[in-house]
Amino acid sequence: MSYDLIVIGTGPGGYVCAIRAAQLGLKTAVVEKRKTHGGTCLNIGCIPSKALLHASHAFEDASAHFPAMGVIVGAPTLDLAQMQTFKQEGVDGNTKGVEFLLKKNKVDVFFGTGRIAAAGQVEVTAEDGTNQVLQTKNIVIATGSDVTRLPGVEIDEKVVISSTGALELSAVPKRLVVIGAGVIGLELGSVWRRLGSEVIVVEYLDRILPGMDGEIAKQFQRLLTKQGFQFKLGQKVTKVEKTGAGATLTFEPAAGGAPETIEADAVLVATGRVPYTQGLGLDEIGVQKDAKGRIQTDAHYSTNVTGIYAIGDVIAGPMLAHKAEDEGMAVAEILAGKAGHVNYGIIPSVVYTFPEVASVGQTEEELKAAGTAYNVGKFPFTANGRAKANHITDGFVKILADATTDKVLGVHIIGAEAGTLIHEAVLAMEFGGSSEDIARSCHAHPTLSEAVKEAALAVDKRAIHM
Repeated sequence: MSYDLIVIGTGPGGYVCAIRAAQLGLKTAVVEKRKTHGGTCLNIGCIPSKALLHASHAFEDASAHFPAMGVIVGAPTLDLAQMQTFKQEGVDGNTKGVEFLLKKNKVDVFFGTGRIAAAGQVEVTAEDGTNQVLQTKNIVIATGSDVTRLPGVEIDEKVVISSTGALELSAVPKRLVVIGAGVIGLELGSVWRRLGSEVIVVEYLDRILPGMDGEIAKQFQRLLTKQGFQFKLGQKVTKVEKTGAGATLTFEPAAGGAPETIEADAVLVATGRVPYTQGLGLDEIGVQKDAKGRIQTDAHYSTNVTGIYAIGDVIAGPMLAHKAEDEGMAVAEILAGKAGHVNYGIIPSVVYTFPEVASVGQTEEELKAAGTAYNVGKFPFTANGRAKANHITDGFVKILADATTDKVLGVHIIGAEAGTLIHEAVLAMEFGGSSEDIARSCHAHPTLSEAVKEAALAVDKRAIHM
C-alpha cells in the first residue's frame, strides 16, 4: 500500500500533522512505537504533570487556604495512589481521544518502531519483531525529544529520576533535590513540595527560568522561596551517589570553589531535553543534523533529502507541544499545496505552577540587547478587584511596546491564570496590535484580565487603579 504521507510519531506535532493532511485529502498513515498515541506530552509529560499540579494544588488549598474562606474540612489526608489514578484517568482520556480522532479522519495506524529505509520507504518493526515496509511520497519525522542526561549520573527512575519517574513516585520523598531551575524542575518540584517534600533546587546559572524576562524570574523566585523552595544558584553538580537511604549529591560553585554535599531521598534530573532521532536511519540516508543533534530543515520543514520533512522537538526552536502542533499543520498544508506558516515570534510559554508564569514575545533583556527603544506598562494584581476578592494577589502584568509605533513587542505575566491571560496578548500581537488597542478594548469586571488592560494603560502612564 502506498501513501501520500507517513508521519513517524504521534505526539502533538505528529498526530495534528496527520489529521490536517487527511482533512486536505492526502492518504495518510502514522507510525507509533508506544502502545498509545500522544507522545511524551500526553503520556509522560504535559498532561500527567498538569493533573498532578491540579491535584496537589487542591490538596494544599484544603490544608492551608480553605479555613480563611470559612470552609472547615479538617486536615486533609493524602491518598497518593488515588491521586496517581486521577492522573492516569486524564492520560487515558487524552490518548484515547487521539486514537478516536485518527480513526475518524481515516488515518491508518501502524504500531512499532519506524526507520526510514530510503526516501519514500518506512520500515516498521512491531513489538513481536515482525517487519513491514510502507511506501510513501512524503515522510514527516515527529519523534519528539528525550531527557538530557548528566555525565556520570545514572537515572534509575527510583532514586535518581527524570521527569518520567517524578510522575510515578509511590511515596512522597522527605527531601527532593531538583537539578535544574527550568520549567520542568519547578513544576514537578511544586507538586512534591505541596504534598510534603522539602525541595532544594540546584541550578548552574545564577537565576531561575533562563530565557524568561528577568524581572518576572526574580519575582517568581521570591514567591517560590516564600512557599518553601530552597535555591542554590550558580552551582555545578559534580556527582550523584546512591546510598542505602537515597542519594548524596555533590556540587560546587560554577565559578570555582569548595564542594558541598546534600543528602536526598530522591534526586530529579531536570536539565532539559534533547532531540530523539535514534534508530531512524538518518545517517544512512544522509539527513543533515546540526551541532545540537537537531534535524536541519528549510523554511518549509524540508530536510536536505527530498520528500523527508521534520517538525517539533527534533528541529530548532522551543520544545513546546503547541509549537509542534502549529508546525504539523503548516507542513501538512505545504504538502497539500497551501501556504502553511508559523509565526515564531509569537509562541507563548507557560509555567504551570501557582502562581503561573506566562510569556510571549521579547523580554526586556532582548530589547535592550537589540537596541530597541520601548515603553513599559506594569500593573500588579494587588490592585485588581477580582484578585483582591479571591486573595490571589501575587504577581503582575508587564507589557513592552515599541516607543515609536506602540506595537506590542512582548507581554510577561506572573499570577493566577497567567497561562490563560497571555492569549489576549498573543492575539493582539498576531494582528500587530498596539498597547492602545488593548487599553481601549472593554474588559469585563471583575476579572483578572482587567490587569492586562491596566498594564496596557500604564504603557502611556494612564492606569486607573494604580
